[in-house]
Amino acid sequence: MKNPIVALVLILAGAVAADGALAYGQRPEPTPTAAEHGLARPPVGWLQFCSMHPADCAVDRQEEAQIDLDARRWRLLTAINRKVNGAIVPQTDEEQWGVVESWNYPDSGRGDCEDYALLKRRLLAEAGLPRRALRLAVVIDENGEGHAVLMVRTDRGDLILDNKRDAVLPWLATGYVFVKRESQDFAGWTSLGHQGSEMTASPR
Repeated sequence: MKNPIVALVLILAGAVAADGALAYGQRPEPTPTAAEHGLARPPVGWLQFCSMHPADCAVDRQEEAQIDLDARRWRLLTAINRKVNGAIVPQTDEEQWGVVESWNYPDSGRGDCEDYALLKRRLLAEAGLPRRALRLAVVIDENGEGHAVLMVRTDRGDLILDNKRDAVLPWLATGYVFVKRESQDFAGWTSLGHQGSEMTASPR
């Protein structure tokens, strides 16, 4: 049986995505995609998550590596982002699990940044988008702290679904420093070379 939180988000997102008048903003203008710079070390929490959910970390190279961002898919992205942000209560791993870092689906209704991103990816994949185009990314946020987001590769560039904001933005419009992301070609991570902002920081 589908988790009730997931079921509710899907119902609400479907209703919003079907009505363009309720979508959040207009489709973005095309922007460059984030360039990859070799291999990167996967986050420890991702490795632990993949040991429990190997199918959710596998890469099917027969899938499309990007999506065509038509009006329906744009409404779906914005709807899922908003509804997950509204459905999950922010809570750190230490508060919820008693550990510093643990990547999980927020089935309890609580979670931190990577948990939001994992749920958004699962819902978008269940809605028919290619999982290969839906990649988790690690960034340095406006406070100089590590943060996880969902990066969606589209024909209009890389878009970011973020638990800190309901708007879906092009990656260059977030103000974040992009450190690394899941590869689209293998079950691992690639470096993004600290692109996206003038600020300098060390990855966490």
